Amino acid sequence: MSLRKIIHIDMDAFYASVELREQPQLRGLPVVVAWEGPRSVICAASYEARRFGLHSAMAVSTAKRLCPQAVYIPPHFDLYRQVSQQIHAIFRRYTDLIEPLSLDEAYLDVTRNHPNLPYASQIARQIRADIRRETGLTASAGIAPNKFLAKIASDWRKPDGQFVLPPEHIDAFLRTLPLEKIPGVGKVTLQKMHRLGLKTVHDLARIERGELVNLFGKWGYRLYDLARGIDNRPVKAHQERVQISTEITLPEDLPLAEIMTHLPMLADDLWQQMSRKRTQARSITLKLKTADFHILTRSHTYSSTLPDAAALLNAARLTAQRMPADNERRYRLIGLGVSHLEPVGQQISLWEDPAESS
Repeated sequence: MSLRKIIHIDMDAFYASVELREQPQLRGLPVVVAWEGPRSVICAASYEARRFGLHSAMAVSTAKRLCPQAVYIPPHFDLYRQVSQQIHAIFRRYTDLIEPLSLDEAYLDVTRNHPNLPYASQIARQIRADIRRETGLTASAGIAPNKFLAKIASDWRKPDGQFVLPPEHIDAFLRTLPLEKIPGVGKVTLQKMHRLGLKTVHDLARIERGELVNLFGKWGYRLYDLARGIDNRPVKAHQERVQISTEITLPEDLPLAEIMTHLPMLADDLWQQMSRKRTQARSITLKLKTADFHILTRSHTYSSTLPDAAALLNAARLTAQRMPADNERRYRLIGLGVSHLEPVGQQISLWEDPAESS
């Protein structure tokens, strides 16, 4: 396989930065994007708030104890999506191979690029400059031969920086890299690795493939490759789907009960998307990704369309009850989607009990 040039762009504290752009009088203050409530969780925290230990997925009740002076702003997903579209329009000036991960991050394959620039670092610099000039926001970038390394690199000089990891430096870089820097290694997996005496990626690379599979299941195959800097996954350009969905990847793995506290936020975001597209749906799908990258989904299809945001959230909670009740399992991603879409007003919504499920 020929050497690739992959860029991972990650916006800096995206939701919070957008809110601070709209309300510049709050700059310098610890700003938190979240609904206030006994079971609410943080969507995003400004860098000032992070100095107090606040971070996304933290319970608002905990955040208020750590930083009573924080300013809380409810999320505005329509605005975030609008800004994200601006950013992706900038990406398309440089390449068509764009794989969105969320509203605020994406992989770009610039091995061949529209301006025919020879260096990926130059492209990343120009993209970041375009984003700052056109949106007033900052982005960080990682540049490497594959997606795994590019994602790690983008976090290396945050905020508003970039880091290049050329092939000849990969071995030395991985030798001392802490295991928690590997995407998907959460708290529980890290504790297990530490019990085994593993601290760095170099430690992991000394273990044979078969033993890693015995220790970590199917994920052991991927850990074997990642410990050697190998990741042959292509950058998959986004394709329009026959559903509307939203999802978040959490900075730490959570048990089922805690990750479900994100359902109200996801349902609200999803309903706003549906309202903007003047679309109703009869099917709902809940998606969870475990700490070792297994994907679980549960779906319901109703006899009529979900009539409002409250019905959508209730349907999501009913669907969540069908997930395996495993107190030991941890999850790194939660997503919510709808399908069987119909234009608003096409039928009278009765929203009865599930007609079918899958």
